Amino acid sequence: MLDTVSLFENLRLELRRGSLVLAVLAALRHEQCGYTLRKSLAEHGLAIDEGTLYPLLRRLESQGLLASEWREQDKRNKRFYRLTADGTLILEQLLAERLDIDSSINEILEPRGVK
Repeated sequence: MLDTVSLFENLRLELRRGSLVLAVLAALRHEQCGYTLRKSLAEHGLAIDEGTLYPLLRRLESQGLLASEWREQDKRNKRFYRLTADGTLILEQLLAERLDIDSSINEILEPRGVK
């Protein structure tokens, strides 16, 4: 028998991964530290744990989409992240792709002949 609960959870996580990349890039149009980014994403309904966020930030930085620097704030050293020029370009391309995908899915979901 098919375990639909596990299957759904796996597919949900796969869908969420791509969405988180897009959300992180969009949120980092304005420089922020990891903690603030995590809090902002959660406030918008995209809770993400530290064990997922920080590896994602490191990967995006290694791909040249983000830049970071350590600075002192509130007597603590914090790493601040921001989009690079390449990150901005990729974000724009991903947003356009997402709109195309959403449009296609909406067309598929519409009953034929009804608009």
